[in-house]
Amino acid sequence: MSTITRHHSDARLSRAVVHNGVVYLAGTTADNRAASSKGQTEEILGKIDALLKLSGSSKSRLLSAVVYVADMRVKPGMDEAWMAWVDAKNPPARATVETRLGTPDTLVEIMVTAAQ
Repeated sequence: MSTITRHHSDARLSRAVVHNGVVYLAGTTADNRAASSKGQTEEILGKIDALLKLSGSSKSRLLSAVVYVADMRVKPGMDEAWMAWVDAKNPPARATVETRLGTPDTLVEIMVTAAQ
């Protein structure tokens, strides 16, 4: 049986799960919800970097990403932060979806999968 490793878990979820060399991150949001979509995205990407490192991976090993935005009008700010962060030589498959998020001031949530 393969080992499953969970990081930053509570009764509700694990922030990162590693299985068979694949890292699955939970949807990640910013703590500073007063920030713009770019600012929220920058904070989220920093959290993703830390979780990937903890899980033995990095942004250069991303396989896929799903970006949720509260309104497509905030997508340009999110994209600006994303493009400054993503490994341009190893970009993941990515989708951006408009949806209602957990709180009215949450503008962006990102969920990624990476190879370990």
